[in-house]
Amino acid sequence: MTGAFALDPDLEYPLPALEKALEDAVGSAAIHVVDATRFASRLLGDGIAANLFMLGYALQKGLLPLPHHAIDRAIELNDVAVEMNRQAVLLGRHAAHDMAAVRSLVPAGDEPDTRDEGTLVERHAAFLASWQDRAWADRYLELVHRVSDAEHRLAPGRTGLAVAVARQAFRLMSYKDEYEVARLYIDGTFQKRLQETFEGKTGLQFHLAPPLISRRDPATGHRVKRTFGSWILVVFRCLAAMRRLRGTALDPFGWQRDRREERRLIDDYFERMNEVAIALTPANHAAAVDLANVPSGIRGFGHVKEAAIARARAQEAEALAAFCDASLQDSRQPRPAGSTA
Repeated sequence: MTGAFALDPDLEYPLPALEKALEDAVGSAAIHVVDATRFASRLLGDGIAANLFMLGYALQKGLLPLPHHAIDRAIELNDVAVEMNRQAVLLGRHAAHDMAAVRSLVPAGDEPDTRDEGTLVERHAAFLASWQDRAWADRYLELVHRVSDAEHRLAPGRTGLAVAVARQAFRLMSYKDEYEVARLYIDGTFQKRLQETFEGKTGLQFHLAPPLISRRDPATGHRVKRTFGSWILVVFRCLAAMRRLRGTALDPFGWQRDRREERRLIDDYFERMNEVAIALTPANHAAAVDLANVPSGIRGFGHVKEAAIARARAQEAEALAAFCDASLQDSRQPRPAGSTA
């Protein structure tokens, strides 16, 4: 799947098809499908522990020609996250013996259901307040609520537009610039993950391409990454504290072309979705959802993101044309007596 994902970042993992292929090859009785990543992430704090979880599961099922003490000794000799790996193997063995008991260990209700529009918007607003400030989050909420109200009033019974705007406005408004990279490294989560994953003293190296001091590759014109030691965390702490300068005249990074483009994308999206909220009808609702979802393909950094933005601009033109066509056709439909257009 690695090659396929590299070519198509929107590729969905074809689990049912893979399960069917395995069943055809070995029979359903020989297949064990376990959500190991979920168990490892929720119970051990790191999805990478899924590998050892699966190892323990296979061991308990008698599918490995190895005794438990040999695996335990291998974990010890590897000397990386020894205790977590041992717990992962043990948890996998328990799952093979009594899956219901292991499922009962997973905390209930501590992971919000992002399928619910209200929960999704609340989470996004809280993140945007940390990303910038409360005013930034309020700007997001104002747009989402305006579109949601329009969807309920002007296209009753139809759904999807408000959720699309909630997701894509958040994607555009939380772009990962210098301030955000710094904030994510110093908010405590990164250090906690290091302590949970590795034992003993850790040596850190950061591979970055700071805009003010990075040279460009003469062949590609792209910035070349440099290696920095753990001292860069002090710089990150200062940058994170400066994030409220983002987008102002005092922003030292704001002059960069990619930062200006990111802000322009936000302004353009807000303008477009406000127009959609005014012109929305049941007939153009589906086209409106497609238009709202255009930013979903914008990802990456530097030249990768530039190419994604160019594709999104072309997709936006097509989606806007479809929305206008649907609106025009709707306006030509005869109206019942006494109704207003």
